Amino acid sequence: MKVFVYDKTLEGLLTAVFDAYYRKTFPDVLVGEGEPLPLFHEEVFTVITEEKKSNRVWKGLEKKLSKIALSGIMVGWLSELPGIDMLLFRYIRKNLDAKGSVEMNFGDPDILELSKIWKKVGQEKERLKQFTRFQKAADGTFFAAMEPLYNVLPLAIDFFADRFADQKWLLYDLKREYGYYYDMHEVIEVRFDKKENHLFSGILHEDIMDKDEKLFQKMWKQYFQSITIKERLNPKLQRQHMPVRFWKYLTEKQI
Repeated sequence: MKVFVYDKTLEGLLTAVFDAYYRKTFPDVLVGEGEPLPLFHEEVFTVITEEKKSNRVWKGLEKKLSKIALSGIMVGWLSELPGIDMLLFRYIRKNLDAKGSVEMNFGDPDILELSKIWKKVGQEKERLKQFTRFQKAADGTFFAAMEPLYNVLPLAIDFFADRFADQKWLLYDLKREYGYYYDMHEVIEVRFDKKENHLFSGILHEDIMDKDEKLFQKMWKQYFQSITIKERLNPKLQRQHMPVRFWKYLTEKQI
């Protein structure tokens, strides 16, 4: 069993592809730095991420794949699913080795599996756009927190930048401990060494809320209740279209 050890970045994965072709040795397993090695292995090779190498692989893929399939590689990577790196390695290799693109060959189990992952990640991105609720802070910044199944915040950020271009906001992924801040000019990725309570709970404390935020939340809840037709309530269908894991961040679902 041949093992490649790399830094668990997409650039590192592309570098691993380059090194594999250069060495003419292809991994059976990809392992992140610091992770335990498989019990039985013949060879271990450590990949050193290099931008020049990863760019060459990407340019090679651009000659074989459509823009949709290229973006699908990024989408697949952001799924963070177990084994996604090895699946993407095989997918990339199959496309590089083929005379033409094989991105639509759904008879291939790897290509079929990756297409299913793209769909799941795409659905989670849409849920993020639908179920994000902002709270206004005293300094005028709108704050929203979420814990998506997949790392979809980078995929949805253009939507929020376009939709809420006239206000400052911070979108924060509690699970992955990073977010994006928009100052009405540009969007920047942010991480915090010192975390306030709302970066754990996802809810602004009243001390740092805008003075009218509680009123607006109350009005929203009243509106939500007023349009609810009790005779047509279908909790099972509601959970299907609005997963329970989002409820704790939805103003209308808070008591």
